[in-house]
Amino acid sequence: MSTSLAVITESPSSLDVDAVVVGYHSGADGPEPASGAHDVDSAFTGGLGRALALLGATGALEEVNTIPALGAVKSPLVVAVGLGDAPVEGESVTADTLARATGTALRSLAGKSRIVLALPAQSAEQTGAIALGALLGGYSFDRYRTSATDSPAESVSVVSTADGAAEAVNRAEVLASSVNLARDLVNTAPADLNPEDFAGIAEEVARESGLAVETLDEQALAEGGYGGIVGVGQGSANPPRLVRLSYTHPDAAKTIAFVGKGITFDSGGLSLKPAASMDWMKSDMGGAASVLAALRAIAALRPAVNVVGYLAIAENMPSGTAQRPSDVLTIYGGKTVEVLNTDAEGRLVMADALVRAHEDAPDLIVDVATLTGAQLVALGTRVFAIMANDDDVRARVADAAAEAGEAAWPMPLPVELRKGLDSSVADIANVAGERWGGMLSAGIFLNEFIAEGVKWAHLDIAGPAFNSAGPHGYTPKGGTGSATRTLVRIAESYAGNW
Repeated sequence: MSTSLAVITESPSSLDVDAVVVGYHSGADGPEPASGAHDVDSAFTGGLGRALALLGATGALEEVNTIPALGAVKSPLVVAVGLGDAPVEGESVTADTLARATGTALRSLAGKSRIVLALPAQSAEQTGAIALGALLGGYSFDRYRTSATDSPAESVSVVSTADGAAEAVNRAEVLASSVNLARDLVNTAPADLNPEDFAGIAEEVARESGLAVETLDEQALAEGGYGGIVGVGQGSANPPRLVRLSYTHPDAAKTIAFVGKGITFDSGGLSLKPAASMDWMKSDMGGAASVLAALRAIAALRPAVNVVGYLAIAENMPSGTAQRPSDVLTIYGGKTVEVLNTDAEGRLVMADALVRAHEDAPDLIVDVATLTGAQLVALGTRVFAIMANDDDVRARVADAAAEAGEAAWPMPLPVELRKGLDSSVADIANVAGERWGGMLSAGIFLNEFIAEGVKWAHLDIAGPAFNSAGPHGYTPKGGTGSATRTLVRIAESYAGNW
């Protein structure tokens, strides 16, 4: 069931709904009502803030307290969510704070049908952030459950009188539905999402969204010289695919290419992973999922830029036909790679797709991949890495991530690490001879497949793509849809004054 969103202007205390959500700041004397909460707060004798203080509430960000209304307001429940310290004079509660707090509140209200959000919504940006947090926070993946679970809210209303509020909510719906598509794909069991399945879903999304689509099967890949994708996929009974999606706009002056890693399951191949490292490897197609989801959102939002998306899809399995350490692959375009570790497979499929993306004459190439375990070591599970062959591009992609509300950090591509990828028999090896700087050397490897003069950025989302810990903010356990919103924001920026 999907959640319907609406903008309303009525007093939240008078609405007959299942729950009203209000915000509170941390104050010197306890929780203080945020903008939007005063109507509900004053309906309680002595103020709701006083009752919250008696419960030990502080108004800290994402703190949630559920209070029975007992007739003070028409709704039976009031949910007070913390927004942290009140903004200084002249500033307002940030969009990220509102999205995270709303997501936390919605998760606490699983199973409730009608919810009103009376949070600070004094601008279209704030209104959109509340709507986005609600839809992302209310996400659930129930495909494999045999018993009923608490379903998302049937309707969510945002109290706002801001100019452009309705348009902001519509945009939030587009973004959230696309992020949740990426989450669904990552959460799907790999037996139900082999390369052919994934390609079929991409084709269906393309038809529904008005995107052009082309799929290369295993025969076309072999005949076309896509040695990286073929090499990685040859150990699996499920053959690989390369999907090309394209969005065009009649007023576009620029073209962007997005390239996503789509390893539907990564066993490590003959360089087999330990068992404990495999149980979340269904998420190794998170990059391709985010590219597909972003193209879907872009097609709905219609920025004036042309966007091409490539999904490099394969399953990395060990078998008698699998590629071996010391095999040499010929990547699309002719460059050769010595495979020293078959578990460094993502960069092989990405190399093929990156070279192919040049044929679209893009002004910018951005690739997204759950590429290295070293990313988690460097930046943890919530922050993805940004590398680029151009300082301005790296900075602008970082800005786009921040504007989209996603945590990212710019990283270098140290030239001295290139020597570690030298091969004695091929143009380049797929891994370096030493363990240090693994995330950076993987980026340097990909850079080898970018033509001189072509601007390129690489997003390593290995940690943020899959949340193996507990949910937080609007982020659920499991697939997160990481980088989807950043890609959309990059496209919108490129359509503007980038």
